[in-house]
Amino acid sequence: MCEAGGECHDARKPVPVTYADPILPPTRDYDALYRDFRWPAPARYNIGVDVCDRWADADPTRLAIVHWHSNGRRDDVTYGWLRDTSNRLCNTLAAAGIGRGDRVAILLPQTPETAAAHVAIYKLGAIALPLAMLFGHDALRYRLQNSGARALITNRSGLAKLGAVRADAPDLATVLSIDGAGEGAADFHATLARASATFAPVATAADDPALMIYTSGTTGPPKGAVHGHRVLIGHMPGIELPHEFFPQAGDRFWTPSDWAWAGGLLDCLLPALQYGVPVVARRFEKFDPEDAFALMADAQVRNAFIPPTALRMMRAAKDPRPGHDIRLRSVGSGGEALGAETLEWGRAALGITINEFYGQTECNLVVSACAKIGVSRSGAMGKPVPGHRVAVIRADGSVCDPGELGQIAVRRPDPVMFIAYWGEPDKTREKFIGDWMTTGDQGMVDEDGYFYFVGRDDDVITSAGYRIGPGEIEDCLIAHPAVALAAVVGKPDALRTEIVKAFIVLKPGVSRSDGLAADIQDFVRTRLSAHEYPREIAFIDAMPMTTTGKVIRRLLRAQA
Repeated sequence: MCEAGGECHDARKPVPVTYADPILPPTRDYDALYRDFRWPAPARYNIGVDVCDRWADADPTRLAIVHWHSNGRRDDVTYGWLRDTSNRLCNTLAAAGIGRGDRVAILLPQTPETAAAHVAIYKLGAIALPLAMLFGHDALRYRLQNSGARALITNRSGLAKLGAVRADAPDLATVLSIDGAGEGAADFHATLARASATFAPVATAADDPALMIYTSGTTGPPKGAVHGHRVLIGHMPGIELPHEFFPQAGDRFWTPSDWAWAGGLLDCLLPALQYGVPVVARRFEKFDPEDAFALMADAQVRNAFIPPTALRMMRAAKDPRPGHDIRLRSVGSGGEALGAETLEWGRAALGITINEFYGQTECNLVVSACAKIGVSRSGAMGKPVPGHRVAVIRADGSVCDPGELGQIAVRRPDPVMFIAYWGEPDKTREKFIGDWMTTGDQGMVDEDGYFYFVGRDDDVITSAGYRIGPGEIEDCLIAHPAVALAAVVGKPDALRTEIVKAFIVLKPGVSRSDGLAADIQDFVRTRLSAHEYPREIAFIDAMPMTTTGKVIRRLLRAQA
């Protein structure tokens, strides 16, 4: 049965094995891949048409989304349903006066309606504004107000939050709820049922704005990074490389990351649909390693994007192999440094090499590993993805020597790069040194061209004249048999400028003690060095994390 009705996939019908053509050249040599790559440059391009309509027009019964509910119920959603539902939403929004360039917010978890909303907004020529379900009132208020969003698609939970902030978002005139009508909101499904399922997509250019994702706001208020329709084209080589030359026959993609984040949306949902690969949708109220293992087995997941923190939580859980038939073909991970310990666990427990990749909201998937062709080195993120010019630069924009610490940067023009920060021309200009888009991330490149992530500019610890990145220490800490999760920050110190302080979540059944803290300190001192070991250790019950699975280090720094 299809979610919310529509044509359904017949499980007895063979799964299609023809996919969109890959964007990478047909070679398995990294140097040749990088040298021979050329970007396609279509005059007209629309994400909604590319991820949905072309597949639906060819075969409306083709499987697009496998929606798993928390109670185990499964709904198969077709490209035909996705096309018709998105067309009805296009007509509904157009009737409300919403059109090209208008911002339409999506406050929904992983559901078929979320995908349909994205497709509709792109086909309408409007700008999609994804919002995370975990946002509180202040975060929601700021984004709705700052963006001038004219419409919102949400659910019952979102409506409850909206009530406290709607008065501060005067441009918000249209609200649709997938859980039925509520205060100030119309019933999504009932409203769409009255609209036509025929709509002619707007003929957008590749550079026309399509999507706006707010940054985390680590250096001030969050900024809306506006991307053009070309951003999906820009992601393609960065999907194919870490996922071992995606797509392959039988591929099926899943991520635990919220589709409101660039990682969930652009590292999984939209690329998979563009290639014609089914996407597994499942909302987790809170990430649970055992549920993740079970879902990957039950849903026959072949490809996954799993952030490093989630992988570390899975590593701390029991061995997945005895109880689950997991048959992963590829796992990509990014957002934080992966670390050697997690890499080795992936080989032992999952039977694959996890391919780390790197990017940020403004310019995603520009560095990657690919073990299949030998581009994989412990502790390194990988090499530049074909099509992207990436370097580590000095403050004057000159390129650093191998082994020299500097800032990771990406050279423009680049189709995956953001157009601008919404309403922030000065901040947009400040993001660049000449033609280099700066990332705010410290890193280095070795003699063989591998990139190493050291830390955010404000995460790097200065202690007794040493510049210390947190990643290597955290990787060492989780190798200790008592440690489940770890994060380190710099604590101000009159003598050393800063000292390393570690915050640790212990494995179940392990008791806190001064003796254990001393043992962990010795463990790091002997494995790394005397200047890197944590001089202070604090045991905590839970690690503070963002909705994207990153450790919120500013909270730990404040606590330190």
